[in-house]
Amino acid sequence: MADRVTAVEGRSLVVCLAGPTAAGKTEVAAELVQRFPFEIISVDSALVYRYMNIGTAKPGPDVRAVAPHRLIDIRDPWQRYSAGEFCADARALIADIHARGRLPLLVGGTMLYFRALQQGLAPLPTADQALRDELDRRAARLGWPALHAELAALDPTAARRIKPTDRQRLQRALEVIHLTGEPISRLQRVAGPASDFEFLRVALLPSDRTALHQRIEARFFAMLDAGFVAEVEGLRAMPKMNAECTSMRAVGYRQLWSHLDGEVDLRRATQNAIVATRRLAKRQLTWLRGEPGGLEFDCQAANVAVAVADAIAPHLAGYGA
Repeated sequence: MADRVTAVEGRSLVVCLAGPTAAGKTEVAAELVQRFPFEIISVDSALVYRYMNIGTAKPGPDVRAVAPHRLIDIRDPWQRYSAGEFCADARALIADIHARGRLPLLVGGTMLYFRALQQGLAPLPTADQALRDELDRRAARLGWPALHAELAALDPTAARRIKPTDRQRLQRALEVIHLTGEPISRLQRVAGPASDFEFLRVALLPSDRTALHQRIEARFFAMLDAGFVAEVEGLRAMPKMNAECTSMRAVGYRQLWSHLDGEVDLRRATQNAIVATRRLAKRQLTWLRGEPGGLEFDCQAANVAVAVADAIAPHLAGYGA
């Protein structure tokens, strides 16, 4: 693939390794830490949750012994974790890593987190639990479609992109407009302060989309063989867990939860999960290909980790690499 390079200089260097799901990011990152003074920060909205190991393809103990990952297993699965919290956590870790004379390597596929760290966040208010509880009570009485109709009157742009069944985003949109008097769609167009870090972007992209789809399917069946259904059963048994928890929006988990609710059989849940994962990969690729600058590599090529290491080495001069 053709390289698109943006020069990066300065002690605030941050290397970002991004790619679609099943692109092999963990394997490449584990190789890079063997060659350079990197410390890995995970950029994944599902890996933050404890007890969610199989369905997230969380790096195992053997990988993490060689290549420790920060921001993994930092929340219980019934808790929330936002892009704003990620930015705060990531910035603190980056500063600590730089202070020790090492380099942060951000690895993952949650593109919202990458964008928030690099470009800043919209100035949205923090959560108001009392208001959320009130919205939940109204939804229980009237139904979420009624609240969606209310949003359509207050913020038609947001209502068009939020489904009536997407309770979390619908609740957040109504919360924001009640707290600020401004539609969330308008506030999200106002960028917050951009990061003062210098980013070297590295993208792992498939040269063959069909092959990536096959890898996604094979990986999901491997997850099932490894006990994915039992993992979701264990999550369902936790007293604070329910289908509306943010963690259960992760692909695979919500489809198996639906199966365990008796809504679909395992075969249908499996197909639904594979299709959802392919759609996620498509969205990730759209984001990656729309980002300016950076280095691009075929994630399906032999020795891709070596190619990445050789390409980034000149950018790391002066960092002990």
